[in-house]
Amino acid sequence: MVSIQEMTLATAVSLPAPLPVTHLTPKKPVMIPEVSLSSAGARPIPLVGMGTAAYPFSPETTKPAILHAIELGYRHFDTATVYQSEEPLGGAIADALKLGFISSRAELFITSKVWCNECHPHLVLPALKRSLRALQLEYLDLYLIHLPISSKPEGSLYPIYCEDLLPLDLKPLWEVMEECQKLGLVKAIGVSNFSCKLIEELLLTAKIPPAVNQVEMHPVWQQKELREFCAKKGIHVTAYSPIGGQAGENSRNMVLECDVLKEIAKVRGKTVAQVSLRWGYEQGVSMVVKSFNKERIEENIQIFDWELTDEELYRISLIPQSKKVTPNLMLLGQLPKSLDYDFA
Repeated sequence: MVSIQEMTLATAVSLPAPLPVTHLTPKKPVMIPEVSLSSAGARPIPLVGMGTAAYPFSPETTKPAILHAIELGYRHFDTATVYQSEEPLGGAIADALKLGFISSRAELFITSKVWCNECHPHLVLPALKRSLRALQLEYLDLYLIHLPISSKPEGSLYPIYCEDLLPLDLKPLWEVMEECQKLGLVKAIGVSNFSCKLIEELLLTAKIPPAVNQVEMHPVWQQKELREFCAKKGIHVTAYSPIGGQAGENSRNMVLECDVLKEIAKVRGKTVAQVSLRWGYEQGVSMVVKSFNKERIEENIQIFDWELTDEELYRISLIPQSKKVTPNLMLLGQLPKSLDYDFA
């Protein structure tokens, strides 16, 4: 087989005629592949999960969408304090147990995160316990530092006013995260939006290395350097916004509008979202994809019985790169010069 490195657009093979896009409802729950995490005691993480961040938040649509996803075979659900989705997720899990969609909570992989205003050593454990109560759970499978940003406890939740920002004291913060794992309240701990530089700083003193770094990743922001770095350190990468996403009003979804992905999707009889998710799956990362639309929830896990060709992978590798999520999207005001947030 010709390697991706040897491929050139000039030698690309002719492609088959386009196939119609199909939307098949699975007859039984899809078995989503998992990958092991390096942290001792951590459970394997499903390679496709459901994200629950929605702005504005809509509890009346969140819970039924999650319940539908569990019925279809989703087992990883990603939430956070700031999403306000922990309570409906907990309700959906309770209903799924009653309805027999799952036989025990242990079938699920639940991720939550500590928000910036609680990124203080004395506030992390209380924040975790509140999340567990909202979720009606005894433990989390993964607990993440949501952002490499700290803010005043009494400050605004979202967006964060720049005058409320504080320096992130990473060493004592991580020590408390480690304590949460030692207490058995979480199976694994990790970070989100952390750069290579910040992870290096963390690893200098960490007794328990982060199991996961959750970052923005998709064909239009491929994170090659970060993924290589994390692989060397034994840190699994989870992609959020794996099919793009609209970060702000009137913003474009650079993934769904990408001509290369649209051309591949048309030829293969897939949606652009499916092509993007299949690409992420073939990179070996796990993904959390948010949709509360029943049809798209189903489509997003119809990616395991086909693969991208070398030529398609090569074309995707040439897509111009553009990052969507930056600290500016979460902050209001002028960032102090004394604070330099290193955001992956």
